[in-house]
Amino acid sequence: MTNHTRRNFLGTLAAAGAAALHAEPLGLPAGFQVFPIREALAKDFAGTLHQMAEIGYKTTEMCSPPGYVSSGFGPLVSMSAATMKKTIQDAGLRCESCHYGSKELKENLDERIAFARELGLKQMILSSFGLPQTATLDDWKKAADGLNPIGEKMQKAGIQCGFHNHNGEFKELDGVLIYDELMRRLDPKLVKMQFQVAVVSIGFQAATYMEKYPGRILSLHLADWDSTTKKSVAVGKGSVDWKKLFATARKGGVKNYFVEVNMDAMQESYPYLRSLKV
Repeated sequence: MTNHTRRNFLGTLAAAGAAALHAEPLGLPAGFQVFPIREALAKDFAGTLHQMAEIGYKTTEMCSPPGYVSSGFGPLVSMSAATMKKTIQDAGLRCESCHYGSKELKENLDERIAFARELGLKQMILSSFGLPQTATLDDWKKAADGLNPIGEKMQKAGIQCGFHNHNGEFKELDGVLIYDELMRRLDPKLVKMQFQVAVVSIGFQAATYMEKYPGRILSLHLADWDSTTKKSVAVGKGSVDWKKLFATARKGGVKNYFVEVNMDAMQESYPYLRSLKV
């Protein structure tokens, strides 16, 4: 092969790779969150990751095994960060984000940061403050204030702290929407947000909040909602306007997204994401 031919060949491969990448929303590879498939993952970590890669997913978001030991991640607790990283990479995936519980970030932060750095994480996401249903607005304020110094320590280690909402942040206390209060309390540099699109089930649209808080929503969890059956469904099978969502996400600076539905719906979701033109 001549140098000229080789350059053309490599150029064609690069163009094909870029086209494949940009065919997915935001020009980012589609990812998945492991929580919905935790039982399969715990039984066969490597095999399940290979299965997800075969569907077409390129990235995964883990859950911290020690923090999620009671949620089915116990079999992974003894796995080192190096082994976990190699297993993920051997499956053709990469992992740059992971969920953590509130207790472990308060009590074992240095250890979790060290593990995260070895795993190659860019984001450590607090999945929940773990507050009770009876929590007051002051309780939420205190929890948010406590996350800022945790985010500062992560930032010094080269990792971005994030916070993941659930439905609970979208109720009002004392006439204030909890999510808006969190955005007021959290330092926009130290703590970014991971938006759970599934809150569409209670009437809240992700695009609305990406427009309201540009640059502050780092990541998305994807799930769709069938308003007729009142059930979570595969991406593209429900009521979410995905073209609008991703167009807004691009403007708002979202860096990654992870499908969070059951295995069957994950299989259905990928072709839709792959074909979506934004």
